[in-house]
Amino acid sequence: MGLVLGSAPVLAGIDATAVGIALGDMAAGFQASLADVQWVATGYLLGIALVMPVSGWVSERFGARRTWLAAVGLFTLGSVLCGLAWSLPSLLAFRTLQAVGGGLMNPVGQIIVAKAAGPAVIGRLMSLLSAPVTFAPVLGPILGGVLVENAGWRWIFFLNLPICLVALPLAARLVPADGDTRRGDRFDVLGLALLSPGLAAVVYGLTAVDGGGLSPAGTTALAAGAALIGWYVLHALRKKTPPLIDVRLFARRGFAVAAATSFVAGASLYSSMVLLPLYYQQIHHADDLQVGLLLVPQALGAAAGALVAGTQADRRGFRVVVTAGIVLALAGTVPFALGALPGWLLSLALFVRGAGLGAVMGPTMGAAYASVETDQTARAASAVNVLNRIGGSVGTAVLTMVLLGQDTAPEAAYGTTFWWAIALSAVAIVPALLFPRPRR
Repeated sequence: MGLVLGSAPVLAGIDATAVGIALGDMAAGFQASLADVQWVATGYLLGIALVMPVSGWVSERFGARRTWLAAVGLFTLGSVLCGLAWSLPSLLAFRTLQAVGGGLMNPVGQIIVAKAAGPAVIGRLMSLLSAPVTFAPVLGPILGGVLVENAGWRWIFFLNLPICLVALPLAARLVPADGDTRRGDRFDVLGLALLSPGLAAVVYGLTAVDGGGLSPAGTTALAAGAALIGWYVLHALRKKTPPLIDVRLFARRGFAVAAATSFVAGASLYSSMVLLPLYYQQIHHADDLQVGLLLVPQALGAAAGALVAGTQADRRGFRVVVTAGIVLALAGTVPFALGALPGWLLSLALFVRGAGLGAVMGPTMGAAYASVETDQTARAASAVNVLNRIGGSVGTAVLTMVLLGQDTAPEAAYGTTFWWAIALSAVAIVPALLFPRPRR
């Protein structure tokens, strides 16, 4: 079941990273500017930010199994329509449909696993679910480069069709049937009107980098998004019926620490994944296919780290495993900040860094779900995934501004930026040390 549920987020990750390689060909095919075509990638991220907050309510209202199957179906339909798009506006519309499915697949899949698992194995199962996702940043550039060069950009979207058509019947057979759903809970319309646009504005604001800082439009969007999210928090605290994301969950120490770790880890660890492809392209002059191959050690390390961390988290507790994972990721990033080093040493560092990433992702999610009651799992999934998404956007914006704001040689600029990534990784240790000790 875990492999089936993990296959869909892998496809979404591959699709998101492969599309970046095809933007130039899309611009040429539609006779559009790169600035306009860039919305194929940016719009997808905004679409996910809009739909992710409703994942908890939808899974409670209609059942997690039904929601996940519908999400994969929407992602599949959107993929096919993207491949058949006849203009840039039609591609952007179909990409939005694809984002609705992509934004629901991962949190709802986590809900299914968290409800099926007991507290004794939640860390192990979450690690197994997250391990395949680490291959997406590697497979995306490789498959994207091969398909664009040999078959055309449309096949990036058609590639999803056969895999989804296999995953859907397998999931229908293996995923447990939905139990009772909360059909009495009314949809939080005001919460949606505040939270989803607020998150989308924050994500857009953090991606609108101009030189060494945010653009005026990005600053305005960021301020507006922060205001909407603050208004939502007040609304959620006053609401008597369950809101889209129940902020009262943060009163639980275990959940609050896991959510904070998810946010800081997204900002510190995952954001530097954006730097690595640029580093290999601009410093080592690697093409897209070579970049994918150079990142393979990180994916292998992440898979190994996830497998080991899942078992150890259930035995030793989340504090030890997550802290050790952050330290490993930090150590694996240091060589990239030291200047020119042999390629084999950088590959070894990537394996260590990947092992750290794998040891952080699954146990952190497992800790969040282990700290709440079963009927709170859906709302907890929305909260943790939203915070992780915002954290990644914050970290990416910070590192991008640091990189673009330097007037030095490229090697020195990347060295300084990687030191910033290391500093952010050190900050991530603080919430990890606050995890409750395991019960004996």
